[in-house]
Amino acid sequence: MSLIFVTGPVRSGKSRFAERLAIDAGGDVLYVATARADPNDAEWSARIAHHAARRPRDWRIIETAASPSIELAELFGTATTTQTLVVDSLGTWLADRMSTRFERGSEREATDEDALDAEIDAVVAAALATRARAIVVGEEVGWGLVPPYRSGRVFRDVLGRAQQRLATRADAAYLVVAGRALDLSVGRIVE
Repeated sequence: MSLIFVTGPVRSGKSRFAERLAIDAGGDVLYVATARADPNDAEWSARIAHHAARRPRDWRIIETAASPSIELAELFGTATTTQTLVVDSLGTWLADRMSTRFERGSEREATDEDALDAEIDAVVAAALATRARAIVVGEEVGWGLVPPYRSGRVFRDVLGRAQQRLATRADAAYLVVAGRALDLSVGRIVE
């Protein structure tokens, strides 16, 4: 079908834009939420609740962090031609993967760049091959300072490389800033 990549900084409106694309597409929507809930972090819980409250009630929701047996690449592979698959977001998915690796191993395992690249490469390949209409949201994390710690640099670099592959091979790519979406293929604002 088609792959649409939506990126932008935090609080730019990228998730809302991706959701609007899914609503406009109509039909069966499978929303893949990748954030891990933390009952000890009220602010993070409020962010997750804000996203959840905005989604249409008829969308099916899968939370990858809450169900570690669910692999993101498999969701792309099993999606059907009648579905719109919204993944929000690639950065929170990668952060969760790094956190899970840290919990079961060490910082060295959590920041194994080759292993993380291989895992995210499988997700990118599955997204590019999916039969569904796929809308993948990602975060622009490379516009600021270079993080002073290894895990931050690895996260930024692995995510940046994956998003380059998605953006260059997607059927459409958008940069959302301050609530406005720029179509990266033609360089114009989308209303």
